[in-house]
Amino acid sequence: MGKNQHVVPDKNGGWNVKGAGNSKSTAHTETKKEAEKIAREIAKNQESEVVIHGKDGKIQDKDSYGNDPHPPKDTRH
Repeated sequence: MGKNQHVVPDKNGGWNVKGAGNSKSTAHTETKKEAEKIAREIAKNQESEVVIHGKDGKIQDKDSYGNDPHPPKDTRH
């Protein structure tokens, strides 16, 4: 299982995708939607989670792409 991917606001504008524990971002985009797409692709490849943060830094949503033998039923998607 790889590192969880976090979608976080950039202090200079735009959005970053960062692996958990990394000091540098993996990708920088202008929109949150673009950052989420990149984070989901990485998480699928690494079988990890995507953690989406709001502009205030608080977690807004999470999606798991790991090998959970008993995953919760996701009614949002």
